[in-house]
Amino acid sequence: MDRDEELLRGRVYGTDHDDPDPGPRPGRTYVELVGGPLDGLLLDITGWSADAVRTGAALRTELGQFGAGGRALYDPRPGRRNRWDWSGDAP
Repeated sequence: MDRDEELLRGRVYGTDHDDPDPGPRPGRTYVELVGGPLDGLLLDITGWSADAVRTGAALRTELGQFGAGGRALYDPRPGRRNRWDWSGDAP
């Protein structure tokens, strides 16, 4: 694992890279992103509706196939609600 990957592990998607405590916060609900450009990050789904959670997410990232402004698509893993799998990139 390279240094960049190490820094991303245990981090919450959307936290500032300079945040001294980028990890999960008590009382919040998270899913782990598996595969793709955001592999290993946690996504805070606190307050999401059941429908939104079932739908998954298109998350902005510069690390995917489309670069800046692109999105990484993640869908809930059947039978493992706390893990969302990468299904591709979108512009």
